[in-house]
Amino acid sequence: MEIDVKKVAMLARIRLTDDEAGELGPQMNNIIGYVEQLASVNTDGVEPTAHPHDVALPQRIDVVTNTNRRESLQSCAPKIESGLYVVPKVIE
Repeated sequence: MEIDVKKVAMLARIRLTDDEAGELGPQMNNIIGYVEQLASVNTDGVEPTAHPHDVALPQRIDVVTNTNRRESLQSCAPKIESGLYVVPKVIE
């Protein structure tokens, strides 16, 4: 399969010179060839996996470490209403 580098560049909105297109053509053809080679691999009987190794990742204990500090954090605010900061209206 021969790749039309200029067309791919146009679709990707990339400006290429003729020299750049000539250099990229064989590289893109090699990439497409490799993808076709991967597609031809027989994967019958191979289950999909998210990780190549059958391991369980360590998990941390689900414990609350940050306490509610709303009152102390809002103590320096000029105005608070129902636990929310009140700011002047800036848009009519």
